[in-house]
Amino acid sequence: MKSVYTLTSSLILVFLAWALTAAQSQTSTSAPDDKAEQLVQKAIQAMGGDAYLRAQTVTARGFFTEYRDGVSGVPQKFVDYIAYPDRERTEFSGGGNRTIQTNDRDHGWLFDAAARTLKDQTAAQVADFKSGMRTGFENLLRGWWRKEGATLSYIGRREASLGRRNEVVRLTYADGFWIEYEMAALDGVPAKVIYKRRQKNADTGDDEQITEEDRFFRQIPVAGVNPPFVIDHFRNGVQTSRINYESYEFNKPLPDSLFAKPANFKAVK
Repeated sequence: MKSVYTLTSSLILVFLAWALTAAQSQTSTSAPDDKAEQLVQKAIQAMGGDAYLRAQTVTARGFFTEYRDGVSGVPQKFVDYIAYPDRERTEFSGGGNRTIQTNDRDHGWLFDAAARTLKDQTAAQVADFKSGMRTGFENLLRGWWRKEGATLSYIGRREASLGRRNEVVRLTYADGFWIEYEMAALDGVPAKVIYKRRQKNADTGDDEQITEEDRFFRQIPVAGVNPPFVIDHFRNGVQTSRINYESYEFNKPLPDSLFAKPANFKAVK
């Protein structure tokens, strides 16, 4: 009986020690997630709260500028139509030409007035569109990542500029792909998106890792929503493009025909 009592006591002590360790482990892993969720909610409020979440369509106008070796090119005028979560049509005009890139869920089409072509997007082009939707701040703040089973974690603070810090959260997917989102520590304003991808080097043919980064500036209120009016994109630390928005319209009706592929080249409007 004494040996049974001793064994039982030992098992109880082992169980209590295990429970305490598990509780400590759970606290250390869940706390960052709780912090990350709080930061996401703070960012939603910085974007306009309910007004931001109620926005189901966006019509934006502005100029897109490509950069080569850090030097800006000629800005192109654009109109961007977005119907959340996975429909977008972007029209570019300038230099006597007009092009349209349209994506509707799992397919897309391209129009080029100068080349007189209307064609379906390739699988790679559709994949690029989906990647853009996956890495954008909309994915984080609107919670689309939850349906894909990604996990949200808190990374910490980073220096943003002199005297300013950004809070950083990370989405990690089952395939190992991750995206880091930075938000101003003071008010939660979205500041930066960073992720890495792999691609073939055009010169060597080697597989290399590329760091992509979007930086957001000039948040201005529009109908209760606070969108950025400047977005700079960097690849491996070198600027490759800038988007300057002139205007935003939210919840403007966008007909299905806007995203549907026209019957032929002449039918494009």
